[in-house]
Amino acid sequence: MKLTILAAAALLGGPACADTYADIKISAGKALFDAECRRCHAVDADHASYGPPLENVVGRAAGSYEGYDYSIALEASGIVWTPAALRAWMEDNAGFMPGTKMRHVGIDDRTVQDFILSYLTSITTLDNSAISE
Repeated sequence: MKLTILAAAALLGGPACADTYADIKISAGKALFDAECRRCHAVDADHASYGPPLENVVGRAAGSYEGYDYSIALEASGIVWTPAALRAWMEDNAGFMPGTKMRHVGIDDRTVQDFILSYLTSITTLDNSAISE
């Protein structure tokens, strides 16, 4: 009987715990984004930035943010910003995309990458499939 009650409590607490964990990852990702990426990238077009804004970046075609002057290499790459592509970019953007004009120190820590990806996913509210084709 006690085991059944504990199992039921675990099931009831499961989604709430998952939501809490996701919220923590997003919050940590925002803090890491602010520390590592914000000096060049805003999250939306309402804020000035050197690089293109990263709101709605997950699933977006690389080099497709209207009005930003991308390198020829990135604009012609044909890649889509999937989580795997974003992870590779964070780790070594110049190695991932030779000819890019973006310069930064690589983010090698996969946990840091995971948190930043969680944050970028949380600020991606559009279905980007139409501009990724």
